[in-house]
Amino acid sequence: MKKIVIICVCLALAAGLHAQNSIETILTQIEQNNRQLQANAQNVNAQKLENRTANNLANPTLSYAHLWDSDDKNITVGEMVIAQSFDFPSLYITRARMNRYKAQSLDAQALALRQDILLQAQEACLDIIMLTRQQSLLDERLKNAEELAAFYKKRLETGDASSLETNKINLELLNVRTEARMNRTALENKLRELTALNGNQSLVPGRPLAEGAATPHALNLGLTDYPDVPLPADFGPLCDELLASDPTLLALQNDGEAARRQLSVSRQGWLPDLELGYRRNTESKHPLNGVVVGFSFPIFQNHGKVKMARSQLQSIDYQKENARLSASTALWQLYEEASNLQASIHEYTETFGRQQDLRLLRQALEGGQISMIEYFVEVSVVYQSQTNLLQLENQYQKVMARIYKSKL
Repeated sequence: MKKIVIICVCLALAAGLHAQNSIETILTQIEQNNRQLQANAQNVNAQKLENRTANNLANPTLSYAHLWDSDDKNITVGEMVIAQSFDFPSLYITRARMNRYKAQSLDAQALALRQDILLQAQEACLDIIMLTRQQSLLDERLKNAEELAAFYKKRLETGDASSLETNKINLELLNVRTEARMNRTALENKLRELTALNGNQSLVPGRPLAEGAATPHALNLGLTDYPDVPLPADFGPLCDELLASDPTLLALQNDGEAARRQLSVSRQGWLPDLELGYRRNTESKHPLNGVVVGFSFPIFQNHGKVKMARSQLQSIDYQKENARLSASTALWQLYEEASNLQASIHEYTETFGRQQDLRLLRQALEGGQISMIEYFVEVSVVYQSQTNLLQLENQYQKVMARIYKSKL
């Protein structure tokens, strides 16, 4: 008996590991082929370049003046000025540091979008596993209903069954057939959703997906078993670790650092702008060459910018505190939900271990030991309980996927 238990545990672990590898393989493909992620990557790159251009030098200016005497047209004077204006040097250093934090914030926002899409794909994989298992259960119910319908049809012909019993079985057959058809449609839609997330490319390596081609199956995707995701006994340290790697919080943290550099830039905005240049004048017989030096005093342009930058910094600090509190609360709520789901799954599993075999109920019905109504009551409870277990397992896996979202 001990050997059988060990073998079952090993098989379960192997199935969980295979399922985890299958989902990871699918997520890797989606990360490479998803059109939204590709578009966002180009948008992030464009925004980084835009931020850098804001710290470039102003364009140099060239001006030329040609003057002539109003009395003697032969007397002319030419003057050419080439000048370059620039901000106070420390401003470029501060803005460069600010742009680095902005770039890190953009990377964190891109990571958050990546995790959202991969979580959507992971939940689709988990739904495919549930719908595949549910389809097997419905196929079993359908086969059982078809056999009973055929059995009672013969009994009706021999007078051993009433038309009321036969109609009851035919109605059950119709209901199960409809449920099986609807479940199969939901499964196909989930497979199509997964393919769409992969840029409409085949999720099975080496199999190109033509336009309008059939969707892949759960079996060749390896989506038949759930990955093994145990519930942590002490969630406190794990919660802190997950919050530390949350890209949304990291983006706000970098936004805060960028806002601090922007405040510094605004404070330095009272420093004068500078201008250096070269000047050439041909008024005398010998041209005159010289240097042009200029200053611009920001008496009006920087008015109110320091207050605005300080308010923006305070706003981001409040957003950081609120976002961290909301994220922490959400994680603890998910953990409590996962704990309750795990307890319910354990209770269902124990109950199924003690339940009556459906084949015995079938034999009792055919042998006349129980009535048709008793049989359907017992069978309906068993099948409904099995469906509930499938849904509980799916919900548990989804909740755990949301908890570990920042690990994607």
